[in-house]
Amino acid sequence: MSIRTDLAVECIDPDSRTLPKGIKRRMRKSSVCEITEIIVTDEMAGLRIGKTRGRYITVETDRLSAHPSDFEEQAENIADEIKGIAENTERVLVAGLGNRNITPDALGPIAASQIIATRHINGMSGLPDMAEVTVVSPGVTGQTGIEAAEQLSAVCSMVKPTLLIVIDALACSDISRLGTTIQITDTGISPGSGVQNRRKEISRITMGVPVVAIGVPTVIDMHTAVENITGKAPEKHLPNMMITPRDIDELIRRTAKLIAFAVNRAVQKNLSDEEIISLM
Repeated sequence: MSIRTDLAVECIDPDSRTLPKGIKRRMRKSSVCEITEIIVTDEMAGLRIGKTRGRYITVETDRLSAHPSDFEEQAENIADEIKGIAENTERVLVAGLGNRNITPDALGPIAASQIIATRHINGMSGLPDMAEVTVVSPGVTGQTGIEAAEQLSAVCSMVKPTLLIVIDALACSDISRLGTTIQITDTGISPGSGVQNRRKEISRITMGVPVVAIGVPTVIDMHTAVENITGKAPEKHLPNMMITPRDIDELIRRTAKLIAFAVNRAVQKNLSDEEIISLM
């Protein structure tokens, strides 16, 4: 099937017990999440599923637009996965990708607005020891005329982060994963690839620093959804569109808060949960 998806977990047959050589799958559970880790160790194997070499961690939860009673436990699980994939959080640049004026694409900028920036206050007396964090929301090329990758490359050369974290909305192929799935990967991201608007890649190769990408599927291509459900591709002449949940406003608001809290928790190891919440 010619499906469109940003999720590595959807590029592999879930019913297959044998994976292609060069691809590994690990599964684990917590009390609030199911976690699937896809590890691509071989470039050729990655080409077969349309993914580059690296780790792809998928955290599946209940609907993220609901108000979970286990918010802090969910955030702890996500923070632990970020810490497990991040190499060095001494100096972190966090980028919220996307267009804040289009709700399904606003996850990155809204999450970035809740990340605790500390670069300007680091070293001040009386403050706890904190990681140096810089936060940017580069917007989209249609607004700025500049690729997000170009902006981030320039910022990286100035602040010299040890880690770049990018947050973005994704596309999926399985409608049940809309607003229920978080993907964390160390391979970076090509903004817009899931909706056929691929921009310049943001990765360790292009940025010169390790990149952790965090995303949540907020849209699904209608033709992909039909093909995934029926097993048959729609007629090519039929119009296509992107589908998003009807509670997308609440989904973006609550998911952005969850991801921001998890990132803050993963990066600022010397701050308590109460301190993090008060500073967000």
